[in-house]
Amino acid sequence: MDKEGIIARLTKDLQDEHGAIIQYLNHAYGMGEGEIACEIEAIARDEMRHLDWLAETITDLGGAVSLERGKMRLGGALVPEWMQNDVLLEEGAITQYREHIKAIDDPKIKRLLKRILADEQAHRGSFEHLTAKVAAEGAKDVTGNRKDKTVEVINRGIEHEYTVVLQYLRHSYLSPDGEGKKQLEDQAINEMQHLGWLAESMVGSGGKPLIEHSEVDQSTDFADMLRADIKVEREVSEVYDRAAREAEDSGLKKLFLRMRDNEIYHAEVFSDLLEEEEKG
Repeated sequence: MDKEGIIARLTKDLQDEHGAIIQYLNHAYGMGEGEIACEIEAIARDEMRHLDWLAETITDLGGAVSLERGKMRLGGALVPEWMQNDVLLEEGAITQYREHIKAIDDPKIKRLLKRILADEQAHRGSFEHLTAKVAAEGAKDVTGNRKDKTVEVINRGIEHEYTVVLQYLRHSYLSPDGEGKKQLEDQAINEMQHLGWLAESMVGSGGKPLIEHSEVDQSTDFADMLRADIKVEREVSEVYDRAAREAEDSGLKKLFLRMRDNEIYHAEVFSDLLEEEEKG
């Protein structure tokens, strides 16, 4: 198989890993705090690692990393139906990885896909177990229908965090600088934490998290990427500062202030990287 064919198959795998991450996070957040939600989040973190491995491999092959989401199964009115959808998603992934392992000749890539396949097989077993467990325990969707300014502000924050996670990961894959790559990955991880905090706050406030992203910066020059990252960090730090001043709930106020300070730190890190890059 030629390089273009390999990249096309790995891109399909990456997009489906992206979709799985969002499906599982929706299900975990929808169940609120608890052991089962933690198990599902752990599986989502496995899928994040898969996405990263696939993106790095695509980049090494000279391909462009796609940020599109693949197949998701978000239907189902009851939690056991959610878990069954997760089983079905894993079954689809297992079938696809087996097909790609058979089709791709490169031994290193085959080895990587076999590694991911082993995880997906374990995930299917976990979700089969969870399907029975949530049915026996009567697990419920704990999200609410609250719709007000607080919900709107939190969902805007979730949209921002999801967007910059994708943006910083994309920029890290394109970064020619080792330190820049590391810092972009580190800040993406921190933004993923923010998304989780906001989603949990949303559920605790009686709302439903909306995990969607806005436009991701498409720069390819490292300095331009950093300028875009600095700009978005400065803008959102002001948004969180304003949200903290307006928040009536003390816990939410503290959360906005914490994230504001994190975003200021990110902007400073990116500014240092830009200064080094401009020095040549």
